[in-house]
Amino acid sequence: MDASLDTLLQGSLAALSEANRLRRLRPWHWHNGTLHDANGRALIDASSNDYLGLSQHPLVKTRAAEWAVRHGAGAPASRLVTGTRDITLAVEEKLAAFKRCEAALLFSSGFQANATVIPALAGVGSDGTAIFSDELNHASMVHGCRAARVKTQVFRHGDLDHLDQLLCQQSGNPERKLILTESVFSMDGDRADLPALVQLAERHGAALYVDEAHATGVLGPEGRGLAAECRGVDVVMGTLGKAFGAFGAYIAGSRALIDYLVNRCPGFIYTTALPPAVLGAIDAALDLVPGMDPERARLAQNSQRLRDVLAQRNYDTLGSSTQIIPAVIGSEKDALAAAQRLEDAGVLAVAIRPPTVPEGTSRLRFALGSALDEASMQHLLMTVATHLPPHPLKAG
Repeated sequence: MDASLDTLLQGSLAALSEANRLRRLRPWHWHNGTLHDANGRALIDASSNDYLGLSQHPLVKTRAAEWAVRHGAGAPASRLVTGTRDITLAVEEKLAAFKRCEAALLFSSGFQANATVIPALAGVGSDGTAIFSDELNHASMVHGCRAARVKTQVFRHGDLDHLDQLLCQQSGNPERKLILTESVFSMDGDRADLPALVQLAERHGAALYVDEAHATGVLGPEGRGLAAECRGVDVVMGTLGKAFGAFGAYIAGSRALIDYLVNRCPGFIYTTALPPAVLGAIDAALDLVPGMDPERARLAQNSQRLRDVLAQRNYDTLGSSTQIIPAVIGSEKDALAAAQRLEDAGVLAVAIRPPTVPEGTSRLRFALGSALDEASMQHLLMTVATHLPPHPLKAG
């Protein structure tokens, strides 16, 4: 007799535990903007994506509450039924102006957007589509490529010569070309060379799709993202639950792109609309983000301070130049132990393990926020310097 589902599941969980890859949910509590564990102990948060501290900003919280009271707790339906309100369209127009694009469309999450927009775009036209994807693109983009069921070629991370070679090999084929990249890579914290990618895409007649999840609000002019610094990006995706301190995601681009997605993207068509409280939070964040250059400057400075301390301890930070700073350790067991040492000293820096990152590159992933005051930052740096032993060998 075949084993029961629970027996199979328990076996799989046991294997994950043996490999130090078992994940468990932990409850966290926020009080007056400070993170506390389940026992009420305060920790310095060096792992969240609330890069500008906007989830705790009074204006963001107040407008979210006001819009919930005025418009209701939830959305009544999907956008194409009765889920589109005047406030929804107003927020999308405001978001498009922020991204300096013709139009924008809200989604429920970044994963949903990438996983459903990419296959929708792959279905345009009658000649088919060939996708070219950076090897370190987010899992949601990988899922989107698989769901597209078209030819997908993976180029070495950030290696534009390799991408050029793959595009040249495709030159005689009729398929449209679609290049996928993140602007800031979520696990390594490094940046794509968007101007060079734009030139490459134009030379090969390819469309360029850029995931700005970790750049929106933090990088580019007035926090508009790295794509705002160069023309020629066809599709801009970003999230609103990171630097914006709210929830959801967006696609920004031409009016034709947005109109097409309204008609052909299942992740948009068959999903309940975002609730008014979330729209209010996004609206408030859009008012605040452009004027937060001092916060962005402090975040960049503190990120470099942490990279300097990690370099002194011989930790590879994988070319990070942003608020995401990996400290590569190697094995899953060692990464978990390092994370525990820091947590015992009052700093939360979560260990990231395969399959999220490549084999042998388990790491502490520091994600800093501008809300960290100088005393907290000093404690963080001192804790890293005293509780992480010098790393014997940098990752190759």
